[in-house]
Amino acid sequence: MDTTKYDFLKGLRPDRFFLLAGPCVIEDETSPLFIAETLKNICQKLDIPLVFKGSYRKANRSRLDSFTGIGDEKALKVLQKVAKEFEIPVVTDIHAAEEAAMAAEYVDILQIPAFLCRQTDLLVAAAKTGKAVNIKKGQFLSGEAMRFAVEKVQQSGNDKVMLTERGSMFGYQDLVVDYRNIAAMQQFGVPVILDVTHSLQQPNQSSGVTGGQPEMIGIIAKAGIAAGADGIFMETHPNPSQAKSDGANMLCLDKVEDLLRPLVRIKEAL
Repeated sequence: MDTTKYDFLKGLRPDRFFLLAGPCVIEDETSPLFIAETLKNICQKLDIPLVFKGSYRKANRSRLDSFTGIGDEKALKVLQKVAKEFEIPVVTDIHAAEEAAMAAEYVDILQIPAFLCRQTDLLVAAAKTGKAVNIKKGQFLSGEAMRFAVEKVQQSGNDKVMLTERGSMFGYQDLVVDYRNIAAMQQFGVPVILDVTHSLQQPNQSSGVTGGQPEMIGIIAKAGIAAGADGIFMETHPNPSQAKSDGANMLCLDKVEDLLRPLVRIKEAL
């Protein structure tokens, strides 16, 4: 993995991983700042490079009445404020090609959602912004198949690509993590991240609200670092039961440090 082309990874120690973390969606103008400050303090203590994550809009929801955001520009300005106030890079999802240039004005990394990882126009548009592009592996794809997504970005003139494993569909309402995908995707010479919260989703519930198994986050994360993941992705919230999206599989903010400490020890042992 060549980290020199990724600004936020230039100081990455060989015995450390990096972290993408934050709320599922920007819910208001103040809580993201509190979450970002808490995460930064923890990551400074543990010497872990941090990228703050927050979706400016949730385009993929089960029900029409589900919360989607506070407004695109308003949410993007919150992300921009986080970046400036805490001097950390930020990442957000984009869902259509025309969103790439808009979001790129506010954030450092554009993220391609798993369901959209094969959308050529979306990948090309993200690449052409010049921003780093994090592509989530589709729940329906093997790690080896993600080579083509990487090539679409690289052949569009952008070599700042990352891949994220987020589990594979197991029946209709469960996901499993195949840790072989980490090694398979690292063969493309890009950083590979393990999403330890979405990997524990239980989608397609009859209620229209996605379930999850947050009590398993530590196990998934430890196994991922042991398997060689370069980074960890997680969604966190001060009160997951009150989160407006994906609360069922989020990690409570006050548990983040306790999760990360053993991961650091595992990485050092490797």
